[in-house]
Amino acid sequence: MSQTKKLPKKLHFIVIDDSKLDCFIAEKIIKNTGRSESITQFLQAQEAIKYIAAAPPPSPDCRTIILVDIQMPVMNGFEFVEAFEKLSESITSGYTIYVISSSINENDIHKLQSYSSVKQFLNKPINSNMLASLLV
Repeated sequence: MSQTKKLPKKLHFIVIDDSKLDCFIAEKIIKNTGRSESITQFLQAQEAIKYIAAAPPPSPDCRTIILVDIQMPVMNGFEFVEAFEKLSESITSGYTIYVISSSINENDIHKLQSYSSVKQFLNKPINSNMLASLLV
């Protein structure tokens, strides 16, 4: 009996970073995984919150990975996560948040652990091995 190997599920990605270069790098790395159905980028976190709140609730079999930078003007990563957690569970349940930063501040890491929607803290710059480990 031959077994057919199940292909990995495609994922949607949202990258939120005020650095155009970091968004560009993240997009290239995500595309190289072969797992991206779509990649949406935001240079401002408040635009991402508006987008997520207005989008139709994700289907149960759909998963969206959010990569959000901590240090951004206007709305930083912490404020984004706080606004995200105020959205209804029917919206938030389809998303997984990874916070990224070039700063390894113990207070930031400790604060991030208090948010139920944050899966993990990642050091910038993200690379293909780091992203591959998240997608297993």
